[in-house]
Amino acid sequence: MSPRALRGSSQLLRATGAAAGALRCQLDFRPPLAWDSLLAYLRLRAIPGVEAVGAAHYRRTVAIDEHQGWIAVSLTKNGTALDVEMSHSLAPVIGAVIARVKQLFDLGAAPDAVSALLSQDSTLAAVVGRLPGLRVPGAFDGFELGVRAILGQQVSVKAATTMAGRWARAFGAEIATPYPELNRLTPTALRLEGVSADEIASLGIVGSRARCIAALVRAVNERRVVLACAADVESQIEALMHLPGIGPWTAQYIAMRALHWPDAFPGTDLMLLRAANIGRKELHARAEAWRPWRAYATHYLWQSLGVSP
Repeated sequence: MSPRALRGSSQLLRATGAAAGALRCQLDFRPPLAWDSLLAYLRLRAIPGVEAVGAAHYRRTVAIDEHQGWIAVSLTKNGTALDVEMSHSLAPVIGAVIARVKQLFDLGAAPDAVSALLSQDSTLAAVVGRLPGLRVPGAFDGFELGVRAILGQQVSVKAATTMAGRWARAFGAEIATPYPELNRLTPTALRLEGVSADEIASLGIVGSRARCIAALVRAVNERRVVLACAADVESQIEALMHLPGIGPWTAQYIAMRALHWPDAFPGTDLMLLRAANIGRKELHARAEAWRPWRAYATHYLWQSLGVSP
């Protein structure tokens, strides 16, 4: 059914909902899917209060326009699709929710094409064979991902996650869900419009990053930066790099996840250089052979180190 027909069919929604009043649907993907690796990546970066990732599921709060609620995503028992549950309050925006879930879990990926190309590289061949179907995690909310990327500059993943939790508690609206760990909506750019860099820094965030977040808020609200997968990637990368505190690594990371660009390549990343065991110029030259899947090559290189990037 089309999203319009589905929204108008409340009887069908009730019939297919879960026992707790949730709606349920299944989303297919091209196998294979490295589900455990995908969850592990998201688990380390889950924003406390907004996201919760368990051993077999991903949950988060959702706000689209005036509609608020929650979603829970898991792999079906036969491993051929994702099982998505969402609160009934999200029925009017079910199409938008599904589109965002597909982007977050990279369900439009073509794993066979990615593997066929990247396995030709001697550095990547072993890890590609070991992890078939590795996805590039996207973003459910582009602005949220942009802030998370800024908070992750030059600090550990754990430290950035702690800062993101403080940010959500300070500026995110409260919400009640069936899951006690989910109690905050992600702060929007509009919500932060009148918040100063000093207020952001008061959370323990380094001043330069607080100013960068404030600049991103203004750019998003003025539509100079559009953090969505339909945006023109090249122009958005350029616009991001005009903001104070955003360089090539941050811009490419945002392009990889928020803009869902499969050829994004944060080639200045120290972990990539360590994994490839070559210099920066040599890495960029070698990466030309990985187009148009350089984002996947990035994640495979990170995985080859056996550590979180």
